Amino acid sequence: MDPSLRSPSFLLPYCFFFLLLFTVATTTATEGAPADRLNVDTVPYAHGFRHLFGDSNCAPFADGRGVSLLLDRFTGAGFISSDMYQHGFYSAKIKLPSDYTAGVVVAFYTSNGDVFEKTHDELDIEFLGNIRGKKWRFQTNVYGNGSTYRGREERYTLWFDPTEDFHRYSILWTPDNIIFYVDDVPIREMKKTEAMGGEYPSKPMSLYATIWDASDWATSGGRYKVNYKYAPFTAQFKDLSLEGCPVDPAILRSSTADLASACSAAATSLQSKAYSAVTARGRAAMRRFRQRYMYYYYCYDSIRYPVPPVECAIDPFERSRYHDTGRLKFGSTHRRRPRRSTAAPAYYESADNGADAQ
Repeated sequence: MDPSLRSPSFLLPYCFFFLLLFTVATTTATEGAPADRLNVDTVPYAHGFRHLFGDSNCAPFADGRGVSLLLDRFTGAGFISSDMYQHGFYSAKIKLPSDYTAGVVVAFYTSNGDVFEKTHDELDIEFLGNIRGKKWRFQTNVYGNGSTYRGREERYTLWFDPTEDFHRYSILWTPDNIIFYVDDVPIREMKKTEAMGGEYPSKPMSLYATIWDASDWATSGGRYKVNYKYAPFTAQFKDLSLEGCPVDPAILRSSTADLASACSAAATSLQSKAYSAVTARGRAAMRRFRQRYMYYYYCYDSIRYPVPPVECAIDPFERSRYHDTGRLKFGSTHRRRPRRSTAAPAYYESADNGADAQ
């Protein structure tokens, strides 16, 4: 026998080959089966929420873990958290309606518009339905102190079909930052800066979930309407999470400093959670997501904002991929910087269907 065959180094290529096979098999097994990696505490629907509108179209699960919201030709539906929270982590596993869903909007958001009508704060995740054969799209938005004149929308597609299984969608809001998550992938972070002033959300908010008819704008700018031949449209929410500082209604209109003092322990606890900061691995996953699936970015919408909002950091290379309308240029989805990529969560990293801006 060749002496080199008795050397341990001879086995290294084979070890690498089998390790590669194991990695591919593991990645394939995890795709389409999202694990709940954020390690959140859940609350039964009846313990943390109440009916908002829609009568029987708001139907709690028999096991108490969640609720179905239906849209039919008569009404949509919605629920709201029983308390308002000064900062928090708001999360739910959501399954969206399938088939023809043009004009349908499913929203998961925080707001205090019922209390602070002219100076309200809001954090949005809104899912936008589509015609048959086209993907659901969704957008995130941030409003502070009534700044509805300055929308901070970002729009995306997903790397999975959100109608086939439940996936976790989350909003983190702390005194220092806001993070939106899909499963355990951070997709957007906004950090508080002095320049933002009062446009960073600062007042107690409730958590809402709704389904409604937005035929006038949701799909292709209103070109495609809700077709009630396909009704009822059903969105399901389960394993809901509310972590934050419930605020006594008597102090809702207190100063920011007084609210911060009353909720200091809860804020410290919230900011100690792993999901309150984006790790290096999470930032790589976020960058990968935004390169592949974001198709509208308000910071690059120079028609709407000739001077970008103060929180925008303009990346010239990334900016070149977008039109002046803020929309992604056709064929730009998969262009990347010529540099070595960074690892991301396995079930996410390998799924690359591109952005659909239709």
